[in-house]
Amino acid sequence: MALDSLTIRAEFPILAQEVNGRPLVYLDNAATSQKPRAVLEASRRYYEEINANIHRGTHHLARAATSAHEAARETVARHLNAAEAAEVIFTAGTTDGINLVASILTLSPGDEVLISTLEHHSNIVPWQMLCERSGATLKVIPCHDDGTLDQESFRGLLTERTKMTAFNWISNAFGTVNPVLEMIAAAKAAGSLVLIDAAQSTPHLAMDVQALGADFVAISGHKVYAPTGIGVLWGKREVLDALPPWRGGGEMIKEVTFAKTTYNDLPFKYEAGTPNIEGAISLAAALDFVHGIGFDAIAEHEGKLIRAAADGLSSLPGAKLYGPDDRAGALSFALEGVHHYDLGTLIDQMGVAVRTGHHCCQPLMARFGITGTTRASFAIYNTLEEVDALVKAVDRASSMLR
Repeated sequence: MALDSLTIRAEFPILAQEVNGRPLVYLDNAATSQKPRAVLEASRRYYEEINANIHRGTHHLARAATSAHEAARETVARHLNAAEAAEVIFTAGTTDGINLVASILTLSPGDEVLISTLEHHSNIVPWQMLCERSGATLKVIPCHDDGTLDQESFRGLLTERTKMTAFNWISNAFGTVNPVLEMIAAAKAAGSLVLIDAAQSTPHLAMDVQALGADFVAISGHKVYAPTGIGVLWGKREVLDALPPWRGGGEMIKEVTFAKTTYNDLPFKYEAGTPNIEGAISLAAALDFVHGIGFDAIAEHEGKLIRAAADGLSSLPGAKLYGPDDRAGALSFALEGVHHYDLGTLIDQMGVAVRTGHHCCQPLMARFGITGTTRASFAIYNTLEEVDALVKAVDRASSMLR
């Protein structure tokens, strides 16, 4: 069933505005997505009807807020196909989830952490910090000129010393879709823990964490039409149970004395302090919204958009596209003789919002000998007419800047 982007657009109030007298063309979805009415209303209902702290209160609002928060956890677990809701840990986002895991692991000199060239800084720096603390070694999977990972090198880097393998499902910079099932299986066969950065894949692909076989999956709500400041770290119960807590405070305890603290069970063991209650409820609403559309329809629609954008931009003089032809979500490009910042600034004056710079992927940019790119990234509410507006704006801007 084809996706009706115009009907979907009507659910996103922010898209009705104009920028500099032109209809807004929002193509910065890999940075953050816009929010549908279902999410906005879920947030408003929480604050207007049941705002209270959760889990420990006995009054009506506290019980209502607790029920809604834990129902949201059940919703997330269902959408991820988690074995149980207790494996769903609410975080501030993908960065927070990765830092959680990197902070609770204990490694030793001689151990190795394996990441890839395609990673966002959030999936690089926490592992560097872990290696600095522990004396472990960080190793990096190289990528080919087409922006795909070198699978032969990856398999060669896996040894009995590899204790953690962490990589993204979809590259936020190039839109590369990694063969996660095969890579997870190879890493697990080598005895490594595996973490998947699913920030970019969550809006575009259905997820079954049990089928994936990873130990951890981190996602961000604001990439999938939910608010900022909310995310999920999913982890296998047996792995999380064996690891220590991260932050200390309320809710992550069973009993506290000055002599000893007994820690709570999952998921509360990793949810110290007052959580982002509204964010969790709104994230559940966002996932329900996306699943109501269906990932097959989303993939078909967004595939048409990104292929049309690639065809249109590649036809422009001096254009270079980065990443493989079967990219998803994001399309990075450059124009010979035109700085990406200048290009992005100028097409913004034409109402087209894109991202310019290194996209928090400086090592990847260095691999390709560039400082950054212009990136257009797509969502369910984008249209082929907006793709045409992008291409025309880039063409006009490039002629003005040369």
